[in-house]
Amino acid sequence: MLMRFRVLKIMVVVIAGISALSWVVMMLWNWLMPALFAGARSIDFLQALGLLVLSKILFGGMRGHGGWHKHGEHHWHRRWEKLTPEEREKFQHGMFGRRRHRDEAYAQACRHHEDHDNSHKPENKQEQA
Repeated sequence: MLMRFRVLKIMVVVIAGISALSWVVMMLWNWLMPALFAGARSIDFLQALGLLVLSKILFGGMRGHGGWHKHGEHHWHRRWEKLTPEEREKFQHGMFGRRRHRDEAYAQACRHHEDHDNSHKPENKQEQA
């Protein structure tokens, strides 16, 4: 009997949470969308619930509790462990080498710009006279 009560309680909390989230989506949509877009109309509660389900399907995936991010992390970790130290170094250089090259080029351009600006300025007041 206690187990049935617990399951019922969880179901009520889940339904209340989904209902509250649908209500928030409906209120935000009705507040923002008609004001931002001339052709947008207000939506009702069931349409807001459908919008939540659609966004879950399109953006959240249907893979259950963990989503696809956790599975991908393990995959890359396993691949990283299989690399030799030379391959890891090559990978890191490839990933960060371009950024380092870009940052060095930017720093060199800034130094050139400063040198160019300073070459037109007199060093002290005696040169001005």
